[in-house]
Amino acid sequence: MNADEISTILENIARLLALKGENPFKTRAYLNGARAIEMFAGSLREAAEKNQLGQVEGIGKALAEKISELILTGKMEYYERLREEFPAGILELFELPGLGEKKIKVLHEQLKITGIPKLEEACRDGRIAALPGFGEKTALKLLAAIETRRSTADLFTFGSIASDARAVHQALRDHPAVGQVSPAGSYRRRKEIVHDLDFVASTREPEAVGEYFASLPEVTGIIAQGKTKVSVRLRSGVPCDLRLVSDAEFPFALQYFTGSKEHNVALRQRAMARGWTLNEYRIAPTREDADPIPPMQEEREVYRALGLDYIEPELRENHGELEAAEAHTLPELVQLEHLRGTFHNHTTASDGRDSLRAMAEAAQELGLQYLGIADHSKSSVIANGLNEQRLEAQLKEIDALNAEYRGQFRIFAGTECDIHKDGTLDFDDSLLAQLDYVVASVHVNFTLSEAEQTARIVRALENPHVTMLGHVTGRLLLQRSAYEVNIPAIIDAAARTGTIIELNANPRRLDLDWRWWKNARDKGVLCSINPDAHRTEALQDLWFGVGAARKGWLRREDVLNCLPLNQVIRALAKKRKAAQA
Repeated sequence: MNADEISTILENIARLLALKGENPFKTRAYLNGARAIEMFAGSLREAAEKNQLGQVEGIGKALAEKISELILTGKMEYYERLREEFPAGILELFELPGLGEKKIKVLHEQLKITGIPKLEEACRDGRIAALPGFGEKTALKLLAAIETRRSTADLFTFGSIASDARAVHQALRDHPAVGQVSPAGSYRRRKEIVHDLDFVASTREPEAVGEYFASLPEVTGIIAQGKTKVSVRLRSGVPCDLRLVSDAEFPFALQYFTGSKEHNVALRQRAMARGWTLNEYRIAPTREDADPIPPMQEEREVYRALGLDYIEPELRENHGELEAAEAHTLPELVQLEHLRGTFHNHTTASDGRDSLRAMAEAAQELGLQYLGIADHSKSSVIANGLNEQRLEAQLKEIDALNAEYRGQFRIFAGTECDIHKDGTLDFDDSLLAQLDYVVASVHVNFTLSEAEQTARIVRALENPHVTMLGHVTGRLLLQRSAYEVNIPAIIDAAARTGTIIELNANPRRLDLDWRWWKNARDKGVLCSINPDAHRTEALQDLWFGVGAARKGWLRREDVLNCLPLNQVIRALAKKRKAAQA
């Protein structure tokens, strides 16, 4: 059982205790425990076996015993008993946006709502609208949330399955009978939303490898099992297929099962023009006057045989990559090791979970040269946003740390400044001028019309102190749709004003969407890949952001935080200096 699963169970206990009306301190203890587990850097199993969980800050002796029981046995008796006191579907209500403990408690006590089906029924027959504190608008929003949940029930975010995918990949690589192995499908193409996971492996012992795959710890159920294909379900709930092929078939199988369908159709058409057939096992001639077929042992040689430069998996969406590969104009895509630093990160000063020093030290451990801090501004009350005095105090703290680092590492002082409904900013220009950079973001008023939302953001971009635009559309994948906004107009405004656009690397966001980045790049808009990290571990979300940037055709020179320290200082000041000139 991994940290995320344990943390979720502790959060569920806190929710059920709140529904029971238990002492809020008891509820808080489980929430604190969930946070502590999320942030724990060592081996949870080892800590449980050595009876050391009670030494972790935020975990008391009694809670440590319960968590140890969960880790070592896979169950917690207390949680099982608590769940029996409530209907099976009650916890599903917490997955709907707009429903918290207080409202769910009211729904359960007054309307006997036991799960999403009963809630939908109550929304439709008017009982929700009639409840004090709810109303007709709430009922309509809940119905929309239920429909969204229903339509995305078999979808998964890339981030939610990445851990399982890595574990399965490593396990397959470790098997002595496996020759070559790779992820395939939409996961290999770094799609932000996937239906399933695919792996391709070469072996001379397909049945033995298939048995091994089906018995992995990450597997919770077998869907189908044959000699050359095994389908299972992983802990995350995602279906996972393993295709077993020979070494000779591997290049073709990997290319075919990576997709996309549209990309593969275009490739097959090129093969047909040469008198070949291309499938998941081989290239073969279809007529006597067919072009000679060169030997192929690697996937990239399949593309070479078709007269194309190798196309990276992220680009295989039939969005012009074949034409570029034929013309030898494919971009050299950005890589994780190109990043020298990053911006838009939070600390305990607002809603982060780690201190300024801890975030800086974690960035240095990752080999970064600089880190931008952008805690929330004062209007984000729920996020403990900083007012003017607290921000000025943070500037002094950053100055002190920078003096301590003596040029070996640099913290950039910034803010994630709320964009008000009218496009003005949360802080006066006089204060913004003291900062190294400013991330301007929308956090409220998501329901404006497209014209109003676009005008609001464009006005913010026209402020010379706004360095970059944060999470452009506000989307949360499979949870909250993007608000209505004219993306081409935003890109044009960013190009005109010299504003950088963020690619928010949080795997729940990946915003701005990859489909827009080639357009932004071609108009000269710089990207900043930012993790929006609220704890040290989240700095590693840069990996997700780089994947999305690659999918958006971005090169090293298109990304602000690929610049070394001396150059990034000038880049951050460029817009402000241009406005002054």
